[in-house]
Amino acid sequence: MTHLTEHSLVQGGRSTAFATACVRGGVAAGLGVGALAVLVIAVWISSPFPDSGAGGALHVAAGLWLLAHGVDLVRTDTLSGLPAPLGVVPLLTAVLPVWLVFRTARSTLDPADTARSRPSPAGALGAVSGGYLLVAAVIVVYSESGPLPADLVTAGLWLPAVAVGAAGAGVWTALGRPLPGREETAAALRGAGTGLVTLLAGGAVLAGTALVWHAGAARASYEGLAGEWSGRVTLALLVLALLPNAAVWAAAYGLGPGFALGTGALATPLGLAGDPAVPPFPLLAALPPAGPGGWPQWAAAAVPLLAAVALGRSVGRSTGTGEARETALAALGAAWASGAAVAVLAGAAGGPLGSGRLLAFGPVWWQAGAAAVLWGVAVGLPTALAVRAWGRRVPRGKRSGAPKPPEARKAPEAASPLETRQQAKEPKPPKQAKEPKPPKTPKAAKPPKPPKPPKPPKPPKPPKPPKRSRWRRKPKQPEAALAAVVAAPEPADPLRLGYGFSLDPLDPLAPLDALDPLDSLDDEGYEPYDYLPASWETPEGRSATPAPHTEPPRPSGTTGAEGT
Repeated sequence: MTHLTEHSLVQGGRSTAFATACVRGGVAAGLGVGALAVLVIAVWISSPFPDSGAGGALHVAAGLWLLAHGVDLVRTDTLSGLPAPLGVVPLLTAVLPVWLVFRTARSTLDPADTARSRPSPAGALGAVSGGYLLVAAVIVVYSESGPLPADLVTAGLWLPAVAVGAAGAGVWTALGRPLPGREETAAALRGAGTGLVTLLAGGAVLAGTALVWHAGAARASYEGLAGEWSGRVTLALLVLALLPNAAVWAAAYGLGPGFALGTGALATPLGLAGDPAVPPFPLLAALPPAGPGGWPQWAAAAVPLLAAVALGRSVGRSTGTGEARETALAALGAAWASGAAVAVLAGAAGGPLGSGRLLAFGPVWWQAGAAAVLWGVAVGLPTALAVRAWGRRVPRGKRSGAPKPPEARKAPEAASPLETRQQAKEPKPPKQAKEPKPPKTPKAAKPPKPPKPPKPPKPPKPPKPPKRSRWRRKPKQPEAALAAVVAAPEPADPLRLGYGFSLDPLDPLAPLDALDPLDSLDDEGYEPYDYLPASWETPEGRSATPAPHTEPPRPSGTTGAEGT
């Protein structure tokens, strides 16, 4: 009976993850060659006079996929009958295979995917690269029976390099893009990347300017090579795939070494030397004219100058807090790293286009790389030191030894002659030594305070009596109040004003009391006298009952009582 342990489960999970990563690497290779096959078959279908069948189109697609990895192809159907090598890599076609390998390696170690087991970083690198190279080997064998067989030497060199490099970049990205622990090493890598991007961007601008300058020659070459619309579409796709090559060629031209136009011909900012063997092609129509160069050709040196300045600025800002020695070492490292990258790109962008004089075409890789290193050392290093010194400067107002402005200085007070003589005659008494303080005695612990007795509850407050309103009262029983008013005796009215009135000087509220006949009832519900209609009043000489034909009752606010 087999017992499963934790170690065996872990080993089984890693083996499954390794196999899955290997399969995914093979799928990435298949997707890359499949995309190119679809494009080539679409062009073959649209061609009015195809040279071969679908098998030939698939062989061409396999050859283009290998060429995108830097593998040289061999053309067998030449006019001379001799095989001719083809090694110029369309750099745009290399973007898709490299991105597929990169993405596969990164997703294999994706930390967000916790549902499945993951291999180690080294295992993921080996598995993805291994699966990719297995499919690549099958494609190499398949291309040997086509019109563009692969060169086995370059296939064994560049295929593993591209696969391992792209997979390694994906693993590095999945791990969070860690940089070396030393500050100058990380600063050198950042500076090299900044300088390389600036150099390629400047090369693209330079190539685009040259194409616009020679637009007429480029258009004539394009129309002369392709007559039908299908041929023009194919040629346009080829020109588009070679645009990154043109940017690298222009960057190498600005660096100084230039590029070769066949054996014995070289184009540099100083001029075009030799007899160039240039086939008719739209991009080659933008080449500089023969003879010594002028100021338009010399202006190309601004591209590497700006790239070196960007490299030095990046290094100087990254190492501004360190010593000058660290900044110099980082700048030198950035120059060497950018030179290595330029050499790789120059080697991929150039190569043979045939036999004889076309064996050397494009920039020479080691010359372009050496020139990039020289530019980085000659311009990037001083720039980095200058940026570091500029960043460490202290503003003038914050310097410790800077003199204060004359307004801030305080003039010393002039002493009187008498004080000056007394200070000169009377010597200062010597300072007495301070007596040592006696040690502090520890304080006795305070006895605990007795707990406070609880406070007795406060007695409830008696309810306040309702306030007596003198003027505004609501009648609770209007019938009883009316009967009381009718039965009450009339007050004295000495001034004949029609109201009760008192002239008692000892009672200041007597007039108000006289105006309130309901005050004697001592009830909060009654309205003042003013509220009653005037028709209810009973003046002297009249009966209490109203006349049969009287006016309707008037509201309060009438002026005086009737009959006055």
